[in-house]
Amino acid sequence: MTSTEATAAGSNSSGIWNLPNILTMLRIVLVPFFVWFLIADAPGLQSESGGWRWAAVATFAVAIYTDKLDGDIARSRGLVTDFGKIADPIADKLLTGSALVMLCVLSELPWWITIVILVREWGITALRFFVIRYGVIPASRGGKLKTVVQTVAIFLYLLPLASIAPWLTWVAFAVMLAAVLITVWTGIEYVVQALKVRSEGLRRRAADRGQQESANRGLPKQETPNQDIPKQDIPKQEGQP
Repeated sequence: MTSTEATAAGSNSSGIWNLPNILTMLRIVLVPFFVWFLIADAPGLQSESGGWRWAAVATFAVAIYTDKLDGDIARSRGLVTDFGKIADPIADKLLTGSALVMLCVLSELPWWITIVILVREWGITALRFFVIRYGVIPASRGGKLKTVVQTVAIFLYLLPLASIAPWLTWVAFAVMLAAVLITVWTGIEYVVQALKVRSEGLRRRAADRGQQESANRGLPKQETPNQDIPKQDIPKQEGQP
């Protein structure tokens, strides 16, 4: 089997029990452990920057690595499935969303940052589902950059930087601000692309409808059989009344 055939076979596979999907499910399973480690390190919601905090950092790092690993394996081995297409972004949003919310709960991150990022993430997800009837919004380079910067910013915030070097907290805040700006910028880009996709989809539908109507008008009218055709007179034979 060639690599092209393997890719096609994998993409059409309906099974979910392959390595990329298992890694995606593992990332989802790691989310509650990650949250629990952060809570265990913060009795009274005051982080102690102890062993549990480092466990949370390690869990987040492993989960983020599985995100890259499952995508690489799925593409290289032709194991892309419908389940993976749906579960992978959900797993990403659960991980980053839980990290942002927990950092706010621990009073380490302003709530407005989390609200802006989560509204953008879930809003664009809903927009994709709305526009999919007209076409697919392609992923942009800005979206990939947004993901990388968000991940780095969250990772820096999770590190107990205050116990290492207090000035590093300002570095983390600067990276997080950059993540917010890129998040908003790419969100606007996606909205513009969604409007274009919808407009093009409506034009295609109108063009197809016009072609169909033109084709229907150009068809010759079929003559319906006349049910009231008079019968031909049959000549009467002699002696017949």
